[in-house]
Amino acid sequence: MPVQIIVGAQWGDEGKGKIIDYLSEHADLVARYQGGANAGHTVAIGGERYVLHLIPSGILHPHTTCYLGNGVVIDPVALLQEIELLTKKDIVLKGRLFISHRAHLVMPYHKLLDQSRELADEQHKIGTTGRGIGPAYVDKVHRMGIRIVDLLDETTLREKIIHNLEEKNAILSALYGQSPLEAEAILHEYRELDEQLDPYITDVSRALHLGIASGKSVLCEGAQGTLLDIDLGTYPYVTSSSPTSGGACTGLGLGPTQIDRVLGVIKAYTTRVGMGPLPTEISPESGIDLRTLGAEYGATTGRPRRCGWFDAVVANYAVQVNGIAAWAVTKLDVLDTLAEIKICVAYRYRGKEIKTFPADLAMLEQCEPVYETLPGWQESTAAVRTFNALPARAQQYLRMLTEITQTPIEIISVGPNREQTIFC
Repeated sequence: MPVQIIVGAQWGDEGKGKIIDYLSEHADLVARYQGGANAGHTVAIGGERYVLHLIPSGILHPHTTCYLGNGVVIDPVALLQEIELLTKKDIVLKGRLFISHRAHLVMPYHKLLDQSRELADEQHKIGTTGRGIGPAYVDKVHRMGIRIVDLLDETTLREKIIHNLEEKNAILSALYGQSPLEAEAILHEYRELDEQLDPYITDVSRALHLGIASGKSVLCEGAQGTLLDIDLGTYPYVTSSSPTSGGACTGLGLGPTQIDRVLGVIKAYTTRVGMGPLPTEISPESGIDLRTLGAEYGATTGRPRRCGWFDAVVANYAVQVNGIAAWAVTKLDVLDTLAEIKICVAYRYRGKEIKTFPADLAMLEQCEPVYETLPGWQESTAAVRTFNALPARAQQYLRMLTEITQTPIEIISVGPNREQTIFC
């Protein structure tokens, strides 16, 4: 497919990094359309583990050109650290990585505000990474954000920083007891950062349009997942952008008629990081520790992920709001040792069974999962490379996921490495 969007269909951490890396072998362009350095995509290649926070996973294929769209908020410090890390691993980035001149910048005051707010309100904390992503998007919507294009004019940049600090320093001082930040220090830092970033800056929307017009294949890469979407997720326990497929159009400057297909990435079970409801969460008393089995710790923060059974209500909702045509199912191997496996097929709310995902958070927190239980296969799938070679009960489990979501499975991941992938 010429233009395909890859979306997470749960609360993020579905394994999109590996799937995008796998698909990038046959892609010309890979473009990230939202989020910031609060995301972490992990890719394992030949015993080497790469954790990417901003740069698309396609960068690990030498023929692929990668883009960061206008919908991404760029922390220049984090980005340059990532560039340096990849360069040390002999991965060439110049001429292969490009950043939209319309992308907004994460500023030092964004990080300080993010961290201060979380620490100050324990009762209502969201569980952010503290990397300034939310405050950067707030300023973008408030029309006081600083974009990469602003780095080109020192006078304009100085004026914007001074103006913004009048508000930010007042908030930091009065509400959080923080010392004020100095405009000239920030200006000097970001002018130096601009010199290092300058070779990577371009008009990403135009570059993608020209690529599509010349017949190149494009993967549009989202961060986080459907249930963390600012509009469609478990608000307020969400991210500050749109990881759903619609975000690819606004985040890259593409029209919806240019999108050919949406692939949903979904775990064989369910996880989420941070606060908020997780209807199928497995209690510690159950004796089932998916966190340990699946090494479920955040790639960016190291925070432990909460784990639960596969939630078909969530999966069907993701199909609905993204237009998902097929699944890439990840981490099937994590279930290899279990004697039985549950699938949530509906919720029970006040005695009634519902199959639609509630918008009301209070209602969602009261929903009880309705399970169907399947026997586990209790065999290793790590070395399996075809669907028919999977244990019969693993095939049964996957067929039920297809049936209950009315969406075919195209890719199955049975381990972190590239070769541990089944294409159906």
